[in-house]
Amino acid sequence: MPLGEHLGELRIRVTRGVVAIVVASIVSALFYKQLFDLVTDPFYEIADDYEAKGYNLTLNFQGIGDPFSYALKICAMAGIFLASPVWMYNLWGFVAPGLHQRERRYGIAFVAVSVPLFLGGAVLAYFFLPKGFDLLIGFNPAPERVANIIGLDNYLSFVLRMFLVFGIAFVLPVFLVALNLAGVVSGRQLLRAWRPVILGGFVFAAVATPSGDPYTMTALAVPMLVLYYVAAGLALLTDRRRRLQRVDGVDYASLDDDEASPLGPPPGDDDR
Repeated sequence: MPLGEHLGELRIRVTRGVVAIVVASIVSALFYKQLFDLVTDPFYEIADDYEAKGYNLTLNFQGIGDPFSYALKICAMAGIFLASPVWMYNLWGFVAPGLHQRERRYGIAFVAVSVPLFLGGAVLAYFFLPKGFDLLIGFNPAPERVANIIGLDNYLSFVLRMFLVFGIAFVLPVFLVALNLAGVVSGRQLLRAWRPVILGGFVFAAVATPSGDPYTMTALAVPMLVLYYVAAGLALLTDRRRRLQRVDGVDYASLDDDEASPLGPPPGDDDR
């Protein structure tokens, strides 16, 4: 397609994803009280223990309009996760025209795998939030003099970043499989890059996680590397299937459904 048509397709896909997020956010507003408790529970899980040690821990609204803006943000955050099947499918729909007809059929599988990985990464981040709070709050050298009064807006940004970093990191290997289907990378190239991948995985985990503690960093890096090598294994299987489909030096899988295949001389015949 021309560039203008590509941009028009992108606009349609983005619009569909945004509408889905907005609708899911409106539905989430009906359960705002439960969502509020869900987001703040990791903080109060350690607050009681620290208060027994002399720490003064509390979350607070810093402005008159903060309760309203916090409600919008937490509902929008819930909408992103609830609408993930829709915007992920549209993301695949934008990439699919670059694939062959047989490979486009993997769209449902892409969504079926990506959504649980994205949500699973967020759930894992949720369970490691108390560890991150424990490490960061513990740096207060004089708890009897300095109170930890944390603004809810900053707290929500911290939690949202953790959710998105873990969720996106868990989905990245799926995009590697998609790039392999498109012929951009091969399975051997993914495996040969194991040294920079391991180093980069831990560096990414150390930089991307807001807390920076070793527990959270390892919890992100190890599953991400495991998923990377699973993606590399799937890419090797895809490459092997493609090699088996090549006959007489022609990759018949690359031909369009209505395109005639080239006919060569019968095996064993000499040119005369």
